[in-house]
Amino acid sequence: MRLVFAGTPVVAVTALRAVLASRHAVEAVVTRPDAPAGRGRHVEPSPVSALARAEGIEVLTPQRPRELWFLDRLREIAPDCCPVTAYGALLPQAALDIPRHGWVNLHFSVLPAWRGAAPVPHAILHGDDITGATTFRIVAELDAGPVFGTVTEPVRQADTAGDLLARLAVSGSELLVATLDGIEDGMLRAVPQPAEGVSFAPKLAPADARVDWKLPAHLIDRVIRACTPGPGAWTEFEGGRMKLWPVTLAGPGADGVPGGLAPGELRIQRDAVYAGTGSHPVRLGDVQPPGKRQMPAADWARGLRAGAATHPGFG
Repeated sequence: MRLVFAGTPVVAVTALRAVLASRHAVEAVVTRPDAPAGRGRHVEPSPVSALARAEGIEVLTPQRPRELWFLDRLREIAPDCCPVTAYGALLPQAALDIPRHGWVNLHFSVLPAWRGAAPVPHAILHGDDITGATTFRIVAELDAGPVFGTVTEPVRQADTAGDLLARLAVSGSELLVATLDGIEDGMLRAVPQPAEGVSFAPKLAPADARVDWKLPAHLIDRVIRACTPGPGAWTEFEGGRMKLWPVTLAGPGADGVPGGLAPGELRIQRDAVYAGTGSHPVRLGDVQPPGKRQMPAADWARGLRAGAATHPGFG
């Protein structure tokens, strides 16, 4: 089939590579316009745009996909199907109507669970044991179109959102290619999603990533893993914002785990730092104080009130 691929971030690069290696022909790529990125905030092409340009593929970057020039160019290309992975903009009906097999989205959950922008973080945040990826035909309603296929993936105990998404990007890209093959062969039909089990996964904001130390340890662990790598879990420390990486859970009374810590209070040991929670303490992983680099918590804590065993800790 003649395809126009739509996607923007790094996770979509895996899908684009898989489609490029398939029997189908990618005639063009649709992606978000070049934008500031990195510490220097230099304007850079999206990861999908960079790959497409390197492969000599036409790149379309509408500010909004309802722009007439974009719709006209899409009609000229006349794709049979438009596979989508994390494009990042809502497609108007005028665009949806152009390819004869529609727009086929790769979404990183087992629909109808976790419709929306952040399905993987929400799966971790809510303690799901199993998640996966789904291919479906895009319709006007958010992530509500009929389903072509699914794959499942266990959520591992130590998974961050980044870890889990990296695995789903690989299995999901295989599912996307299989879906395109099935559509072309006439062997695959989309099935409506069930009305039951719908849940939504809005993008996590920095406010959602603030750790509430009054929560039980297992919920704090989920928040931090769900927000890693972005937007980045954080806590207030001495008037500043400290970024946090995943913690280690240990039950009360386990070797080396101190007791009697108030929520957010720190216990500093020679090679470990523990923080109190609403249940039992957690061992901190890496931290990043304001204006400094990421470092192990034990290295950071050496500068806290020279040798103090406890510290009032986090806000």
